[in-house]
Amino acid sequence: MLRFIWENHQISDQNQLLVAVSGGPDSVCLLHILANLREELDIKLHVAHLDHQLRGAESEADAVYVSQLARELGIPATIASRDVEGYRVRQRASLEEAARDVRYTFLAEVAESIGTDRVAVGHTSDDQVETILMHLIRGTGTRGLRGLQPNSPWGPSESNLTIVRPLLSLSRQETIDYCCRYRLEPRSDATNLSLSALRNKIRHQLVPLLESYNPRIDEALIRMARIAGDDLTSLNKEGLRLWGTIAKKQGEAIVLDRKDFLELPSGLKRHLLRESIEQLLGDLKDIEARHIEAIIAAARKPAGKMVRLPGGLVFIIEYDRFLLAPVSAALSPFPVLENEVTLKIPGETLFSGWRVTARIKEPEQMEDKEDDFSACFCLDKVGDEILVRSRQAGDRFQPLSMSQSKKLGEFMIDAKIPRAWRDRIPIVCSPHHILWVVGWRIDDRARATRDGGPVLCLEFEKR
Repeated sequence: MLRFIWENHQISDQNQLLVAVSGGPDSVCLLHILANLREELDIKLHVAHLDHQLRGAESEADAVYVSQLARELGIPATIASRDVEGYRVRQRASLEEAARDVRYTFLAEVAESIGTDRVAVGHTSDDQVETILMHLIRGTGTRGLRGLQPNSPWGPSESNLTIVRPLLSLSRQETIDYCCRYRLEPRSDATNLSLSALRNKIRHQLVPLLESYNPRIDEALIRMARIAGDDLTSLNKEGLRLWGTIAKKQGEAIVLDRKDFLELPSGLKRHLLRESIEQLLGDLKDIEARHIEAIIAAARKPAGKMVRLPGGLVFIIEYDRFLLAPVSAALSPFPVLENEVTLKIPGETLFSGWRVTARIKEPEQMEDKEDDFSACFCLDKVGDEILVRSRQAGDRFQPLSMSQSKKLGEFMIDAKIPRAWRDRIPIVCSPHHILWVVGWRIDDRARATRDGGPVLCLEFEKR
């Protein structure tokens, strides 16, 4: 175990290590070995134990045992309890998921309180095999095939907490034998025998069945995990090369170039999608292979198609790009248009997240070049009242340089305006017809000329 710790750089510069101890053979073995290696590793240890309040007197006895063991080893301990069942109900999660979330949140709190960024847990090679099989059953990609890693980040990126697994190269039976040798008398958890949890079914039913086909199935699965890890390293290198060209982060969203993405090999598509989702969510715990495959299947469909993902994300197909973002950010870069508003002319009008400035100028004062959110109109042609609203059924206008009017919906399709944006685009209207689809085109009938009369200039600015 000492060699494994050094090879995988599991001790940080802080020289402080939090050890999660449930009271079972694996974590008790882990704590005892680390206690014996304190001088050689030059570390200070701190024990953390959480009572999940699920087994009554038994779990209370576990807490007493861990507290006493830590005291005998001369190691400070934090012993606490949390209402996992209550959390499960509130989050509508499985009991296993709830226990994991509550446990690791507790460990993160204790780690922060003692000033460390490392938490050691007692996962063994048996846990590795069970995790790989669990991922296979649920449907996984290359990342899931790696199973557990010697070191892995936990929580949001800003938490900077690393879970380390010093026992990962040892079996569960070895930890039991170790505890017997040193007469440590670890606690047993009766719930580990229950077949209600998927992991327990894998442990007690699936693994023995697979061993009847291959007595060394554990070695085969761990070897597969190592190969998957090597393959993923190569994908990571290629993904880094593509980042910034095919995929870019813009605000809360990640934008993927549609043409270049579709030309990638399937393996790189999946990898880039997972990397993008992880950047936005912080982890991939709820993202399964079926979600990635749903995105890839939708990617060649027409613009406007949307795939909803866990964590409140959506994948939207646009004309020349894909957008991956939280629902609130993906629907439109424009604020919601709550009501129809009449513009103050001249003057400034504030509404629905916009500031609209109206100025009256002489023709010669018009600027030669205007951006998409500034436009000038012949004042005599726009009428006495100008409104701003969202689009309506039956809207038509005559885009600049066209001799005939067309349906606004057809114009938006031709202009490749994403469907999710269309209801939020400000439409500037006179009493007679549309004057401007803000951000895209003015109406040809209202355009200003340098040899005409006074000019109305409008400027839209997001507040």
